[in-house]
Amino acid sequence: MSELVDISLHLQNRISSLHRILDLSAAELPQSKMKKLGQELFGLERLLEQFEKYVEQQREQLKQLKEIDQFFQNDMKDVQHMKDNIPAHMPRKKGAGSGNEPVKKKEEAADVHITQTETVRKTKTHVREVEFITMPEFDGIPQYMKGRVSYDQLNAAVQSINTAVTAKYKILHQSLKTLHNHARKLHQRFKEQETKHTKGQYFVVEDDIREFTQMKVDKRFQGILNMLRHCQRLKELRGGGLTRYVLL
Repeated sequence: MSELVDISLHLQNRISSLHRILDLSAAELPQSKMKKLGQELFGLERLLEQFEKYVEQQREQLKQLKEIDQFFQNDMKDVQHMKDNIPAHMPRKKGAGSGNEPVKKKEEAADVHITQTETVRKTKTHVREVEFITMPEFDGIPQYMKGRVSYDQLNAAVQSINTAVTAKYKILHQSLKTLHNHARKLHQRFKEQETKHTKGQYFVVEDDIREFTQMKVDKRFQGILNMLRHCQRLKELRGGGLTRYVLL
């Protein structure tokens, strides 16, 4: 920009000089003055060409800057859109009292929840969860297996399974003395379903899905389990007339 200002000032000085020469043209000018006037005009023409060249360069730079600014604005809109539309199944930092788990009625949940007393240990026990399916994994599932199940629906099912796993093992990790009657019955049922093959493993059965979530255990649910087995999230372990879904 400073170059354009310098050229503009130089042009103004040269034009002023020409004006003074032309003002004297009323009188007959000597040959030397006419030659100088021609040189001034030729130099002015070259300066004008240079001036136009710089203006064009500045115009092109301004166009490029506007395009960069537009790209930046579009990127900002995309980032804001992603921030405002985070899928519900994506893992988030858990805060106190989130209350988003799809449990049954509050009255039933109250029976399942562990009584908070001074005798309950405050140590936290880690419970494994099924990892959410990534988009590349979902795309790799055969179409005949996916059917009409969408990516979000599949991960919503994963969230429901994790809810059931968490609720089940919270009960198992507590002493029977701290549980209500309904939770004690569940605790006993969970223990009876364990075998030597499930030792050290986390698993759920269909009754756990019905107990702790609102998900329907139907043909569509079986298709979702097939997809999760395909993605190496679960495996089946049969025995005693029961199908156990073991987390991998």
